[in-house]
Amino acid sequence: MRIGVISDIHSNRVALDAVLAAMPSVDRLVCAGDVIGYNPHPAECVEIVRGSMACVQGNHDRAVDTPSRYRSNESAYEGLRYAAEQLEEEQREWLRSLPPSRTLCEGRIRVIHSHPTNRGQYVRPEGFPALEPHLGEERVLVLGHTHVQHHEMVGGTLVVNPGSVGQPRDRDPRAAFALVDPEEQTVEEHRVSYDIDRVQAAIGTADLPSWTSTRLERGR
Repeated sequence: MRIGVISDIHSNRVALDAVLAAMPSVDRLVCAGDVIGYNPHPAECVEIVRGSMACVQGNHDRAVDTPSRYRSNESAYEGLRYAAEQLEEEQREWLRSLPPSRTLCEGRIRVIHSHPTNRGQYVRPEGFPALEPHLGEERVLVLGHTHVQHHEMVGGTLVVNPGSVGQPRDRDPRAAFALVDPEEQTVEEHRVSYDIDRVQAAIGTADLPSWTSTRLERGR
């Protein structure tokens, strides 16, 4: 069995299209949350994800009705405010209804956005070993939130962060995804180039913050 795993699309339709075009044949697609935020294509990304893959709720998805929670972060706030304006009520309701966790493949895969028990906590690569007390019977734990691609065996569980589709922060600007086999407990990490200039032009048209545009080419 092969599962395609993505996370942190953040309203970047161009990057999402590139990832899906590069994705080989898989048995299922999974998204670890944050479909919206930052970038200029929230409605398009919601439609693609809700029509084709299992998804959990990320912190930006959860804030679709409360952008002001991110007022201290201009890029996050403006991206959420823009998403709230662009999304139809049906799309916002889909984001609200997303669960914080999903168990798939007869319990072999658990999907969350951030931390298994402390929602919102960043789990960076160096913090993967500390997850062991929070793991259950799953053979694979998928998470996102940090925008940093990494995988590691923790106890008897393969922990996978596929990286970010729409806003990588590991100094590699290419869109990230992963392929996971929950039975063999194996993972393949992938990166794919996309037309960053096109997204930056759309960011300008949407009057989103300049840092939202700049960070795409820096991968941070």
